[in-house]
Amino acid sequence: MSLLPHKFYELMDEGLRIFVRATPAAAKNEISGIWNGANGEQRLAVKVSAAPDKGKANDAIVKLLAKRFGLPKSSLSIMSGETSRLKSIAIAGDCNELVAMVNVLTGELK
Repeated sequence: MSLLPHKFYELMDEGLRIFVRATPAAAKNEISGIWNGANGEQRLAVKVSAAPDKGKANDAIVKLLAKRFGLPKSSLSIMSGETSRLKSIAIAGDCNELVAMVNVLTGELK
């Protein structure tokens, strides 16, 4: 079994980096699936009801992902894309546990 069955995340020394495509000002907060870019890239599609104003949407994304993974918000940080739909988010923790959580999540998205 491969540790990386999907392309929307990668292992780091201290956890995972998840690549996200954000949709702010959506009807509800949800992880809606896997987004496939034109160049073959994959990202986790995340929708939040917060507007992209003064970091509100970023905060909502971090809160949603932290809740879904059962982690404190302090375990997540936006590494890049603070003002973009395409974001890179670091999740600190045990790599094996985080990969297992991502695999459960992607199984639910199918």
